[in-house]
Amino acid sequence: MDEWQKAVMREAFGDSSGSEEEEEAITEDEARGGSGDRSKRLVPIWEAVVEIRGLWLCTDFLSPQQQSRLLSALRRGLVLFHISHSFDLKAVTDKSQLQKAMRFGNLPWWATELCNSVRDAVVLAEEAAGARLLPPDILWRQPLFDQLIANVYQPGEGICAHVDLMRFEDGIAIVSLESSCVMHFSNVEHEEGREDAEEDEERGKVGKVPVYLPPGSLVLLSGDARYSWKHEINRRPGFQFWEGKELNQKQRTSITLRKLCPVD
Repeated sequence: MDEWQKAVMREAFGDSSGSEEEEEAITEDEARGGSGDRSKRLVPIWEAVVEIRGLWLCTDFLSPQQQSRLLSALRRGLVLFHISHSFDLKAVTDKSQLQKAMRFGNLPWWATELCNSVRDAVVLAEEAAGARLLPPDILWRQPLFDQLIANVYQPGEGICAHVDLMRFEDGIAIVSLESSCVMHFSNVEHEEGREDAEEDEERGKVGKVPVYLPPGSLVLLSGDARYSWKHEINRRPGFQFWEGKELNQKQRTSITLRKLCPVD
């Protein structure tokens, strides 16, 4: 890797880990997600969304410093997007232009590092807690992801309810930056207003499930969460509430990582 490429990586994700003495100085409380420096925690904190099989949330995936570096990388033209079927690429250099940036195939260096960080966070959690966040055939596929899309949403802008296209394999990661928000999941088999909606509730089929996404969080979708639940973010006034309070909506940036299905 060229020196300027290494500099790009450092800009997006900071320097590599310190000396053995520095690593040993991390307290057990910090390693388990205690009150220490969030950027030094060895094991990120994951929680399962119990209503939805295959939906996991990591609220401390990126430290504030990592978020800042990643946003800086995006705004300095490191995000490339696909503009033709011949895979011509164009760098986005103006912050105001960065509304939707997409890349297929070989991802830029910072995105490859982000993918590696996703895998590392999952492996650390599985080793520490014994829980399975992703099926092995997804976790260890190569590459883990080969398609990304970065979106910048202004206050009031969101995404309508949808299931991601079937052109993508199972296993999707979404990183949230800047403004916090609530993403709502709705079971595709449970439609509000249907005559048998109450019967669905009695059988345990849940309607909408809200999930709070703070800046720096990572959400993983696989299995049922990926195929049987729609997800949406409605950021119009009066729709973003968490714990009884309406969230102050500011600019929000999201990075979605997916794997294309092989072409026969």
